[in-house]
Amino acid sequence: MSVVAVTVFVVAYALIAYERIDKTLVALAGAAIVVCLPVIRSTDIFFSHDTGIDWDVIFLLLGMMIIVSVLRQTGVFEYISIWATKRAKGSPLRIMILLVLVTAVGSALLDNVTTVLLIAPVTLLVCDRLAINAAPFLMAEAFASNIGGTATLVGDPPNIIIASRAGLTFNDFLAHLTPIVIIIIGVLVALLPRLFPGAFAVDAERVADVMSLEEREAIRDPGLLIKCGVVLVLVFAAFIAHSLLRLDPSIVALMGAGILIVISGQERSDYLSSVEWDSLLFFAGLFIMVGALVKTGVVNELARLATGVTGGNALLATMLILGASLVFSGVINNVPYAATMAPIVTELGPSTIGHVHPDVLWWALAMGTGLGGNLTAVGASANVVILGIARRADNPISFWQFTRKGALVTAVSLGLTAVYLWLRYFVLS
Repeated sequence: MSVVAVTVFVVAYALIAYERIDKTLVALAGAAIVVCLPVIRSTDIFFSHDTGIDWDVIFLLLGMMIIVSVLRQTGVFEYISIWATKRAKGSPLRIMILLVLVTAVGSALLDNVTTVLLIAPVTLLVCDRLAINAAPFLMAEAFASNIGGTATLVGDPPNIIIASRAGLTFNDFLAHLTPIVIIIIGVLVALLPRLFPGAFAVDAERVADVMSLEEREAIRDPGLLIKCGVVLVLVFAAFIAHSLLRLDPSIVALMGAGILIVISGQERSDYLSSVEWDSLLFFAGLFIMVGALVKTGVVNELARLATGVTGGNALLATMLILGASLVFSGVINNVPYAATMAPIVTELGPSTIGHVHPDVLWWALAMGTGLGGNLTAVGASANVVILGIARRADNPISFWQFTRKGALVTAVSLGLTAVYLWLRYFVLS
């Protein structure tokens, strides 16, 4: 059955990359095949934490998409787009840098998917007003969201898995991961002109038109904006304090969406207008195919092979976990990969660490799974959401268009992270 699971996944991945067939249809067809054969059963899909659909991801996305749908009715995205453009004096490069920095910080404080759901509508409006292609801006924000989300315990789902398994705290992540994330974001900002050449040309008349706008006039419903603001503050606070409240982010998002629907009085067509149903179905199909790889032991065997060649060398183990995590997280979803690698790192640690910092392997895993999301267009949830939003806004981003840029960002991140781990934990410790 492992051969079947691998074959279906490889063929589906190739078709997704080929882009002649809708990726959601491919993912659902692949899921149907592994279910019908059957490589994986309904109990594995719907009820298993290890092999099933990650409902936390699905419902977190759904809840935040509903909140964004209601928020869109207030005109606040138009307000922010005009404000950002005027602060950047109409320069597309400055606007991109501003949005990248906001995305990185937001992804560290909240989570990367929630952040791109909030930032993408602003980006589309800014680019529409300036009559420039939004695709480079959306890709840059996806990269920033995955990098920024690596910095904290709540920024990316794999970090929650790693923290739970290793007994790490929010402050541990801040102390060990935030410094290198700041460096990588700085390098990303410096790379933007070279990463997206030709994306910053703009008509001077368009800039003048935007600069003459009054952003306050964009707010269409101040009362609804206040209601949305209160709900968002409560949702964000609950995200940050989810471990104390014992409420998963998905539950928080759904509760926030439900409360906002009730107090806003929005029609169903309004509060569902920004829900990316294609993206949600794509995730479901992808989770099922990856679950088949986990169920048949393929992911576990690959992880063991990647860590079994270290020979007790702590530096080699660290770099191998970092490199393998970057590659595998870029190809399959990083949540099941982190869940599979966590027990292996637990077993590997005592035999390889020696006098080195006891958590170095965990930091290698966290950075690999977080930063590896930029490798391909399906490497992270934020990427898939961004591509779905871009397609609906008639600014499509192809698999290879994203992956060519993402591979470069990932390669730079790998080099910087490897040097950081070596210096901090093997040279200076």
